Amino acid sequence: MTEPRRTNEVEVKFDVEVDIAVPDWTRVPGVATVGAAERRALDAVYLDTADAELGRSGYALRRRTGGPDAGWHVKGPRVGAGREELGWPLGGGGIAEVPAPVRAAIAHITDEPLSPLARIRNDRVAYDLLDTEGGVVAEFVDDHVTARDERAGVDRTWREWEIELGPAAPEDHEPLFAAIGEIARAAGASDASSDSKLARALGL
Repeated sequence: MTEPRRTNEVEVKFDVEVDIAVPDWTRVPGVATVGAAERRALDAVYLDTADAELGRSGYALRRRTGGPDAGWHVKGPRVGAGREELGWPLGGGGIAEVPAPVRAAIAHITDEPLSPLARIRNDRVAYDLLDTEGGVVAEFVDDHVTARDERAGVDRTWREWEIELGPAAPEDHEPLFAAIGEIARAAGASDASSDSKLARALGL
């Protein structure tokens, strides 16, 4: 559990009312078919120092169960169009036992004690958006979120759509995101009101 899994997340998000139907994503140029729905029950606890050193530096640390990437994750600040995410397996400990490699990844920011900042539970339905050869152009997820700001004691719920580029995405993704945005807004979605689920959970 030393070397993390590294991914660069490039995504676009939309706020959606509960009664809005998912649009036909095959209308997006380059998307030939949509894969079968995959339901995921995700439960994430975000940690930070008492004075939010990680958040103020643009980082987020969470322990998440459920889904194909369950584990510990450190998300870095946005650089260009994306954010780098480091991931490690869950291991045998609980939320109070942050693994040494995870602590090492944030040591340049803080070595102060960490405590729960927010809990985000997500009823997610995921779909692969596929090209004519079966490559994943993007992953579309329909998220129904229940969140709690652990320090303020405030609960929030919302629905959002998130589309993240896949390995078969075009090098220039701007036209792809533009087409996705046009279709999403026509279906009734609006541009995301917060940069991340954590930010929205905290009322930011």
